[in-house]
Amino acid sequence: MNDLFGHSKGFQPLADRMRPQKLDDVFGQSHLLAAGKPLRQAIESNKLHSMLFWGPPGTGKTTIARLIASYSDARFLTISAVLSGVKDIRGAIEEARQHQGKTVLFVDEVHRFNKSQQDAFLPYIEDGTFLFVGATTENPSFELNNALLSRTRTYVLKPISSEEIEKVLRRALDNKEQGLGELDISIDDDACSLLAKTCDGDARRALTYLEIISDLAEAKTITLKLVEDTVAQGLRRFDKKGDVFYDQISALHKSVRGSDPDAALYWFCRMVDGGCDPVYISRRVVRIAIEDIGIADPRGLDLALNGWQTYERLGSPEGELAIAQAIVYLACAAKSNAIYSAYNQAMADAQQSGSLEVPTHLRNAPTQFMKDQGFGENYRYAHDEADGFAAGESYFPEQLAGRRYYEPVDRGLEIKIAEKLNHLRSLNKQVKS
Repeated sequence: MNDLFGHSKGFQPLADRMRPQKLDDVFGQSHLLAAGKPLRQAIESNKLHSMLFWGPPGTGKTTIARLIASYSDARFLTISAVLSGVKDIRGAIEEARQHQGKTVLFVDEVHRFNKSQQDAFLPYIEDGTFLFVGATTENPSFELNNALLSRTRTYVLKPISSEEIEKVLRRALDNKEQGLGELDISIDDDACSLLAKTCDGDARRALTYLEIISDLAEAKTITLKLVEDTVAQGLRRFDKKGDVFYDQISALHKSVRGSDPDAALYWFCRMVDGGCDPVYISRRVVRIAIEDIGIADPRGLDLALNGWQTYERLGSPEGELAIAQAIVYLACAAKSNAIYSAYNQAMADAQQSGSLEVPTHLRNAPTQFMKDQGFGENYRYAHDEADGFAAGESYFPEQLAGRRYYEPVDRGLEIKIAEKLNHLRSLNKQVKS
């Protein structure tokens, strides 16, 4: 734990030295901190409340928490859920209780605390022992207790744009007190642009890279080649199994469903580039083929399975092309969720209707006793009927007779399927009438 803006003696990373000292210096969060915005008004008027900051790394969560303490003339205590346990929580609470003035308790990576650890903060948030500020990179709705969420207000921080990260970089190069200004290093425009894009919305990463590159710059100039050689291959934000992971697979699925092969291909490449296992994507593509294309184009499922199998046989990068081929085909194919919808409706009936008996005429009768019970009696063998269809026959339990789940759409092969079903249903009506 440390006091507000207290720094240890010795080496201090550039990202820490360049931490904004006032609200106007914070980049990328104007939707929260611009003049007139509720959070800014609360900070400047000192009418604060416990809160959560949810956003990607390097977007200013810690910085804003520190500024809240600064503007309210409060003591700043911080603990990290990555490194802390119950003992550290109790220590922070006790330190806040003994402090005479206001205290801001900043809990970094708060989603890593379990339920009981999160609950430990609740009484002290309510009695005002400290102003609680939590930071998380994960969706609070899934990772935090409802009790904690109900006592805090969540603010969403956005990734910092490349243009604003360029401003962060240039400010660090110009600043002679906290930055690199004394080194008199310049950066080419194209090098600054590439470095900003490589950092993918993370200002802290940008300043860390800048500090590394500045030590390598010849003739006191950061060139495009130096950036390319040093950091341009940095991974884009992906976060396996975190929010970004699920957001991107959702974007891929919805792009295919929306018949946009270009967007679907982009999200596929984003995930592969970020380190996602192509086998996972293959499984999802098979699901898409069943859920969103269905019988409108049954070839879609074949291509999805072939893409998966090809990847497992060939590996990367050849196998990824087969998955890409399946994705593009599915995006262009006729769409139908008729099977998906029919399955869900049938499952609902199966779960809600109880153990309805199989009609006797549909039961097998391998023994004489079962025949004597009437099993299989009056069953009509479809292959012996005209056109292979037993018009008027019922295959449902009596209580569900006449149910319809599958309704073909007017796209792809299902147009033909609908025509056939309508014909068969008309034959059923003729018999019943």
